[in-house]
Amino acid sequence: MIEYIKGSLDSLTPTYAIVETGGIGYFVAISLSTFSQIEKQTSVKLLIHEVIREDTHDLYGFADERERSLFRLLIGVSGVGPNTARMILSSLTPAQLEQAITGGDSAKLKAVKGIGLKTAQRIIVDLKDKVVFAGVDGESATPDAMPQSEAFDEALAALVMLGFARPQSQKVLKKLFDSDPTLKVEAAIKRALTML
Repeated sequence: MIEYIKGSLDSLTPTYAIVETGGIGYFVAISLSTFSQIEKQTSVKLLIHEVIREDTHDLYGFADERERSLFRLLIGVSGVGPNTARMILSSLTPAQLEQAITGGDSAKLKAVKGIGLKTAQRIIVDLKDKVVFAGVDGESATPDAMPQSEAFDEALAALVMLGFARPQSQKVLKKLFDSDPTLKVEAAIKRALTML
């Protein structure tokens, strides 16, 4: 499984990037959101989600973990494939998508090309409890919005590896570290497990 690709940006369009690393050029499908974040760069690091089927091996790239997490949640919804998820993330910023899901705004999702009312409602029902709206006034959350201690990061990584959704884990850990910033990793994980 490829976690990320880091290299020089050989070619870039609003729908794909070709990243060269180690003499190999990787064709990576991207969203408009990622395109706008990397368009002025010459070298990039794209977080990858691989889709491997009998007849194809596709790479989807993301400028940040927030967008990749949303992509992975979307493709877990019945009737939403990787290209539909990419279309949604090209039409709405991660903050707008989170807001639409947590606010039950099926009209905003339905406005995306290829998304019907049933699919929009299914996305909201399936993901409402898995998505936390982290944006402020529709803007992306700043890195300062979450406590960025090493203990927080390690505890979050452990919870995600255990199979808990990143947004829920972040929310619970934020509560814990807000009340006790000196919390150790092991204690934070144990407490979070009782709250998730």
